Amino acid sequence: MQLMGLFDKLAGWLGLKKEVNVLCLGLDNSGKTTIINQLKPANAQAQDIVPTIGFSIEKFKTSSLSFTVFDMSGQGRYRNLWEHYYKEGQAIIFVIDSADKLRMVVAKEELDTLLNHPDVKHRRIPILFFANKMDVRDALSSVKVSQLLCLENIKDKPWHICATDALKGEGLQEGVDWLQDQIKTMRT
Repeated sequence: MQLMGLFDKLAGWLGLKKEVNVLCLGLDNSGKTTIINQLKPANAQAQDIVPTIGFSIEKFKTSSLSFTVFDMSGQGRYRNLWEHYYKEGQAIIFVIDSADKLRMVVAKEELDTLLNHPDVKHRRIPILFFANKMDVRDALSSVKVSQLLCLENIKDKPWHICATDALKGEGLQEGVDWLQDQIKTMRT
């Protein structure tokens, strides 16, 4: 299924000419850039995805919405850049490599740091978790990922987790639909 119309759908649904800043976070090699690429219109999709250095900004204009996605590098030396963008973020997409069991602890540490940051802690900012790479053998289920990251402890923010396979685009629609609902709720 092609995800071309997701941002148009989001725009129409909000019924506003509004800019929404979304931060896309997660460890390196979790699939952030591939996910963002899948969400772009087909004619704007990149054929080759390379590791993000620092960060890249992807903008999508739709009939009634200007969408800005900050694709932040997850490499260790760049993670301290994330916090400079928290104030601007109106929603967060946090991507987890479900097949990388060894680094699940690191992902949890980064998530805890994010949740406790003063620019995030006291805001009801929606967080969408993509438990990515479900196509990889022995990948953990989204329920297991949720348990390992202790997501049930997030009581003061709306959050949602989806099992995804970014290469095929599977599970992304469900997540974006949820995010769209949250953004609409925030604006009313």
